[in-house]
Amino acid sequence: MAESMEILAPDAAGIACAAAHLRAGRLIAFPTETVYGLGADARDGTAVAAIYAAKGRPSFNPLIVHVADTDMAKRYGQWSDLAEVLASAFWPGPLTLVLPLADGHGLSSLVTAGLPSVALRVPAHATARALLSAFDGPVAAPSANPSGRISPTTAAHVVNGLEGRIAGVVDDGPCSVGLESTIVGLTGDAPVLLRAGGLPVEAIEAALGMPLAQPDDAKITAPGQLTSHYAPAGQVRLNAEQAEGNEVLLGFGNVDCDLNLSPSGDLTEAAARLFDCLHQLDAMARPIAVTRIPERGLGVAINDRLRRAAAPRDP
Repeated sequence: MAESMEILAPDAAGIACAAAHLRAGRLIAFPTETVYGLGADARDGTAVAAIYAAKGRPSFNPLIVHVADTDMAKRYGQWSDLAEVLASAFWPGPLTLVLPLADGHGLSSLVTAGLPSVALRVPAHATARALLSAFDGPVAAPSANPSGRISPTTAAHVVNGLEGRIAGVVDDGPCSVGLESTIVGLTGDAPVLLRAGGLPVEAIEAALGMPLAQPDDAKITAPGQLTSHYAPAGQVRLNAEQAEGNEVLLGFGNVDCDLNLSPSGDLTEAAARLFDCLHQLDAMARPIAVTRIPERGLGVAINDRLRRAAAPRDP
């Protein structure tokens, strides 16, 4: 039986209602500065299993745990000097840290996909922070969309993808960053870039005073590492000069196209618009061609999402 989905306002009453749903083991979508997240109590295995069911998400793909502040993060992950440097510089914000699990953490093993580590983030979005404070606990929250499909940056995207599967969504308008968080692994001797995202790699390396190592691509150790991900229904072709055949063209900079990520060539604007543009083009039910995006700053994360959207679909 389909679940009735509430659209909640980002006010005190809406936040209280959303927190009550989480305490009751139900799923609530909520805005962050990156994308809308699909939240459940990270300590409740049944609730976390419902995330996987609602999204159709592979159970070997771990989830990010959202927490209200650094003190709460220390309850679930083993803290380190490098974690302190990055948290002090970038939390709250679009950075996720993968840390060894703390003793007595109490998290569901489904959150970590059975790994000995956990992905933690303190979001900057005021509504997300209000919900985390009202709930007063860890919230597992991947992007609020069917697994592998385009990430949601508005409540309407959430409704279109998950209506009938979750209890509600807190609607607080479009997300400002529009790309998922950057993920840095701190489980070994050196910090590792596990996923490029809304925080530029250059800023992280400057704060650390060292380069980030690259991950072992054969292992799934953090969210967003599946080869095929963020995908529209139709095929995606990258680095296109122009549309061919029945394609629609997604452009960047001064180009003639159907939709433009940023006519002025601003990578921040392009990142914020990426998923919304893909949703609009996906609705046209035609193949999508994308012009070249510079591989610098937020362009690294934009190109990562586009390459995964264009990859052969996982079975």
